[in-house]
Amino acid sequence: MKDYSSLQNGSDVRGVAMEIPGGKPVDFTLRAAHDIGWAFARWLSEKTGRPAGELKIAIGDDSRLTGPSIESSLSVGICRYGAEAYINKGTASTPAMFMCCAEGDFDGGIMVTASHLPYERNGAKFFTKESGLEKADIKKILAYAAESPDDMGAEVGDGNILNCDVMTPYIKGLKKKILSALGLSRLAKPFKGMKIIVDAGNGAGGFFAERLLKPLGADITGSLYLEPDGYFHNHQPNPENAEAMAAITNAVIETGADMGIIFDTDVDRAGAVLPDGKGGAVALDRNRLIAMMTAILKNQYGPITVVTDSITSTGLAEFIEGLGCRHHRFKRGYRNVINEAQRLMREGENAIFAMETSGHGALYENYFLDDGAYIIVKLLVELVRARREGKQLTHLIDGLREPAEGSEARLPVLCADFAPYTQSVLEAVEAAFSDKEGFSVVPNNYEGVRVNADKEHGDGWFLIRRSLHDPLMPTNIESDSAGGVRIIAAKLLEVLRPFEMLDLSPLERLV
Repeated sequence: MKDYSSLQNGSDVRGVAMEIPGGKPVDFTLRAAHDIGWAFARWLSEKTGRPAGELKIAIGDDSRLTGPSIESSLSVGICRYGAEAYINKGTASTPAMFMCCAEGDFDGGIMVTASHLPYERNGAKFFTKESGLEKADIKKILAYAAESPDDMGAEVGDGNILNCDVMTPYIKGLKKKILSALGLSRLAKPFKGMKIIVDAGNGAGGFFAERLLKPLGADITGSLYLEPDGYFHNHQPNPENAEAMAAITNAVIETGADMGIIFDTDVDRAGAVLPDGKGGAVALDRNRLIAMMTAILKNQYGPITVVTDSITSTGLAEFIEGLGCRHHRFKRGYRNVINEAQRLMREGENAIFAMETSGHGALYENYFLDDGAYIIVKLLVELVRARREGKQLTHLIDGLREPAEGSEARLPVLCADFAPYTQSVLEAVEAAFSDKEGFSVVPNNYEGVRVNADKEHGDGWFLIRRSLHDPLMPTNIESDSAGGVRIIAAKLLEVLRPFEMLDLSPLERLV
């Protein structure tokens, strides 16, 4: 019997889609794509309570080399079950694939992407009119895929394979939001006289420069890597990647741009860069981007609750609370922070904003969709408003206290049964630091163990957690004093030394 369970990656599907020298075996095969398309049509029919023949499912892909062939196999599988498959013309973005369901005619959508992963990888994200799918949904779809017909080459069922365009209405929607927020007519050019550049990393984000910014009057000269190219020759399309952020930061400085924008491959994550007024630039990523968005939303809605992942800084928490808002630090994973915000909303809390330090950000006003382009739209609107008042946009985060140092050490676990082993590590860390002088365990922590260190013992904090899918224990350390990371790392090493199945070398390099 077929088994596709290994392709599950939380709330989406990912695997190796093409052979490369020295690479891993292909597991996200065209056979798998066909069966998953068939399974999604079956799942969607059950979910909606409608016969497959009434369902319309859109499929799009980013710039990955294997995208078109996977799209084709997915569409055949969908039609085999009797639904209609619509393949987007050209590259698509993940947010556009949701919006074609939420605000368009499609009952379901599939985005073929593996986000920022290397070019040989690919995967799929799934949408209904209500939202993206959850882990349990993916598990069921992959179980259904194992039951799909074996005669892949046989004639398709009653469904048809047609073409569609999901990007044009999506882009029109972004344009309308900008003009409406600024109180302008549909013919206005709010970015006239401004240089705004985009680094798409050869992913799907080039449309933002060519089809949105430029028609709205922006000078996009100096933009980088707008052409879709699935090899990603220039740098990883990832706002978290240091090389990628350096590229857009340098471009802003060299061109004198008013803003630089960077997207990941499928545009569900974003970062930005602003000039600092002194010939340099300020990167809006991680804590800074969350702080900026909080300030914008506080001005728009009043006090809100901000849900973030577990590795945000102490300075960010202070900034959010200083605005009169509440910071709710939760687990890593974009679905985790989004689902937690929605849970708090159901309980009556004004948790309208959820964001990971990775650049995944979602707002209640936008279906709680993690949409990098929408986050940037919010920043652009505020950029225009700041210019009208003769201010720099960075004034919104003037009160954000930045750590002096920060590092991450990813500790490999060297045993096969890593889940109970890593749990024992966390228990030992919590017990050791509960009564260690100068340290205090943070209560009500939702992920791993977070420990604060006073000024004499490192002046910062660390968080050690376990990866749910990999034999790893990521460990983040920040300090408000130079040399503090080394002090904290050394104390943590003392506690971890007895665990022989934990590779401590990444942490030792910090000491």
